[in-house]
Amino acid sequence: MSPLVPRPRAVSATKPDPTPQHWGMLLFESLSAGVMAVAVGMGAVLIVVGVYVIIVWPLTLWDLASFGGENYMSWADTVLWSTFAGGSLAGYWCFSGAAFKNKPKARVPVRAGRGRK
Repeated sequence: MSPLVPRPRAVSATKPDPTPQHWGMLLFESLSAGVMAVAVGMGAVLIVVGVYVIIVWPLTLWDLASFGGENYMSWADTVLWSTFAGGSLAGYWCFSGAAFKNKPKARVPVRAGRGRK
């Protein structure tokens, strides 16, 4: 055929995923991310308690006896499970590969360049 005649291009087949992941492994990784989120939250609470014990308590002798922490037990349970669920969803988003999918590239119009001299 002549090079001036347009030829239909062959449709490129999509490549199969080279690293198929079993659903059980994806579930395990996602739940592990939730556990890690809870562990990071507990670490943050330990740091806050440590700062309180080292700095605030010796200086003020305020021992939180009148704090009434029993009123917040239901909130603590909700925060704990929400942290686990949020960490699990974030883990699923990352480990499933959805976070790293290629975004469609924006088509940039080609400017007509200057002619050759």
